[in-house]
Amino acid sequence: MNFNGYRYFNEVAATRSIRRAADRLHVAPSAVSRQLAILEHQLGTLLLERSNTGIQLTAAGLMLERYTRHMFRDLERVQETIRNLKGLKQGEVKIWVMEGLVKEFLPRTIAAFNEKFPAIRFQVVTESSDRIVEALIRDEADIGVVFNARRRPGIEVVAEHTEPVRCLVSKDHVFAGRDSLTLAEVCSQQVAIHFPSSGIRQIFDHAVARARLTADVIVSTNNLELTKTMAMTGRALTLSPLLAAGREVRDGSLVAIPVEDEDLAGVTSAVCVHRDRQLSYAANEFLKKISTDFHALNARPELAAARLG
Repeated sequence: MNFNGYRYFNEVAATRSIRRAADRLHVAPSAVSRQLAILEHQLGTLLLERSNTGIQLTAAGLMLERYTRHMFRDLERVQETIRNLKGLKQGEVKIWVMEGLVKEFLPRTIAAFNEKFPAIRFQVVTESSDRIVEALIRDEADIGVVFNARRRPGIEVVAEHTEPVRCLVSKDHVFAGRDSLTLAEVCSQQVAIHFPSSGIRQIFDHAVARARLTADVIVSTNNLELTKTMAMTGRALTLSPLLAAGREVRDGSLVAIPVEDEDLAGVTSAVCVHRDRQLSYAANEFLKKISTDFHALNARPELAAARLG
């Protein structure tokens, strides 16, 4: 078996670039090209197509990419298991989360976990809910945390936390003193919100369509901090559960107002894994920790607005 050929191909497939793959492998680009040529000769088919726009995988390349991605992830897990048999308790956890968790909840959870397992490392990626689920399916992530994920074959929900979506406005906004708002009132203002691939945006769009309203979305982004900062300016409002905006609400820079709408009455944050994939020791231990912290939020809802883990 041409192990180097498969390893080099796996990096090229991941980066879609021979030069970037060579940088990650710490070899010359010519060495990568040579191994790819040998592999294509052995398999009797082209794996890559080169064009002015970059590298694309052929049908055979796409098939091999799925195989090598799983093969090298499994190899990582075997190596980690062997280290843990020796009592070293090492490894890496690849966790993909929606951006709202990275400001308070996730750092607290990782810090508490690190006290017990200081040798375990983390790779944290923030993405939309749809992309996080895709990463679990593609074995790019060990654990995913998403907002209101659609049920997908092979994806298992391990822990959930449900809370209402709030309208977030500046302390000087005309709505700041309100106890609640209707969806029509929300739509009467300019809105800053995530792209349609995000769980919150999908809930909001569904609610607006069901009510036959039109939302004036002036900022659509993949950046949570931008939506909250736009709300702080007073020129727009945004929508979010407190889990993603607890600090701003506590320090008074934003006011959280309930919205009277059944679609916004409860958004679920879910910890997910792939049902048919065995987690490494490190990922499995962290899954226990983050699931426990999610259950604590459900048992004591005030934690979502106060300590967040």
